[in-house]
Order: sequence, then C-alpha cells, then structure tokens
Amino acid sequence: MNGAPPVERTAVRVWDPLVRIGHWSLVACIAAAWFTSEGYGVWHDRIGYAALAIVCLRVVWGFAGPHYARFKEFVRSPAATLDYARRMATASEPRHLGHNPLGGWMIVLLLVVIALVGLSGWLYTTDRYWGVEWVGELHEALADALLVLIALHVGGVALASYRHRENLVAAMLHGRKRPQGADEG
Repeated sequence: MNGAPPVERTAVRVWDPLVRIGHWSLVACIAAAWFTSEGYGVWHDRIGYAALAIVCLRVVWGFAGPHYARFKEFVRSPAATLDYARRMATASEPRHLGHNPLGGWMIVLLLVVIALVGLSGWLYTTDRYWGVEWVGELHEALADALLVLIALHVGGVALASYRHRENLVAAMLHGRKRPQGADEG
C-alpha cells in the first residue's frame, strides 16, 4: 500500500516549474522594486529589468510551453469571460483545472502592465527622457495600477480557493491540483 495521501496519488500536474518559478520571481521582483523605489537607483533599475526579462520569458512560454502554460488554453473569448463573471456573481461558476476565464485575462493584464511599468522606467533612464515629468508620472501611475491589479488578483485567488475548496497558493507552489470532478469529501 502506498503511504501517500489520496490527494497526492490523484493530483494532476497543472503548472510546470517555469510557470511557478516565474510567478514567484515576479512577486519577489515587484515587492523588491516597490521597496527600492526611493533612493536605490541602480538596484531599482536592475530589479525592473529582471521583471521585464521574466515577463518576456513568460510570453514565450505562453506560446511554446506545456498545455496549461499556453495562452490558448486559458485566454477565453470576451463572451465566455462575461458568462463566467455572471456565473461568479451567482456563485455558480464552474471550477477549472487550469486558470478560469477571469484569471486568464488577469494574467494577460498583469503581464502587460508589468511590461509597461518596466518599459516606462527604462524610458525614464534614457538621455532623451531623463527627468521628463510625464514619463515619471506615467511610470508611477502604471505602478499604482499594478498594485490595484495585484490586489484584485489576490482577491480572485482567495475567492476561487474558498468557492472550490482548494488552496490555489499551494497549487502554485507544488504545481498540482485535484483532478476535474474529484470530490472534496
């Protein structure tokens, strides 16, 4: 008899190591960038470049990675996403083994905004735009928007974890979820 708990024996590998390491590396980069936003110049810049590199790698992986990492697996049509949102409002949304439609679009939005924050930060360091007020304001506004998106993302993860009785944070650490249709008991 195998000593592994039943969930371990039946769990499905959903998120591969690159997705998980990339996710947590972005979390670390964004936190570090926030903490180094005043008075840490070169460190803030390097952290921003690291975040940009992670975003670029994730975009490539979204086309070349395994099934659940691919954008075509989790980015749904606007109609399907709105239908999912309506079902969420009535607490009747289906569980998804990978990302749900709202989560899929949140990933896209987060990646785009992180890239824009990084690019606007880089632009601010160039000779042409060094000290240009609107570029600095754009960078700060995008960083603020990113914080709002992060709060929405964390809220969505908490809600989905509660509704579907599964720990999505743990799943993003070990990469496994219970199979579709498995009873929670």
